[in-house]
Amino acid sequence: MHVSEIFYSLQGEGMLVGTPSVFVRLAGCPFRCRWCDTAYAWDFAAGQELVEGQIAEQVNLWPCRFVVLTGGEPMTDPDLDVRPGLVDLSHRLHAAGKHITIETSGVLFVPDLACDLMSISPKLTNAASRTDTHRADRFDSETIRRLIGTYPYQLKFVVESPQDVEEVRQMLDRLGDLDPARVMLMPQASTAQELLRRSPAIAEACKQAGLRFGQRLHLLLWDRQRGV
Repeated sequence: MHVSEIFYSLQGEGMLVGTPSVFVRLAGCPFRCRWCDTAYAWDFAAGQELVEGQIAEQVNLWPCRFVVLTGGEPMTDPDLDVRPGLVDLSHRLHAAGKHITIETSGVLFVPDLACDLMSISPKLTNAASRTDTHRADRFDSETIRRLIGTYPYQLKFVVESPQDVEEVRQMLDRLGDLDPARVMLMPQASTAQELLRRSPAIAEACKQAGLRFGQRLHLLLWDRQRGV
């Protein structure tokens, strides 16, 4: 598996925000979200080639129970098939007593994962780039329903303005009965200053929609610094 980076930090987003965690950033993503803050991980051939056992050894360098498998898009290969080695890696880490979060756009259902929290971030139209390779506007409600029916989950939507909330509502309607405590709106931002500027309007939109506000703690603490 090509690994872009492995580092120890605090979880910056979602229900476990603030939790010390080891992040395993797998290289490669078939999407090209225009606001992506990890574009350096887009290339499937980037980073270091490691087998699953080597990844697990590096994760164990830190005395930490929580592990986040992220990307890029950690679930898929370039053809949107299951990333080779992913299921085995999840079980190796789980056997070592790790709590595993998998961060995904929700484009692919993968059975038999050892996953304690499936963190699904469906892409809104605000993510669309002008490149022909962009597929981030793909919203497969059936695949996401299978993910949330199989694994403990959270849904994170990156919103640029309160106007995006109507699109979120439409997506949620297609997904059916969900726990609103597991659905959050996160301000689109690439810097701490931008996050602070957009947060009040998104917070108000959360109040109106009855959804959680999704903090982006890593931006507040470290701005655009990488590997933290």
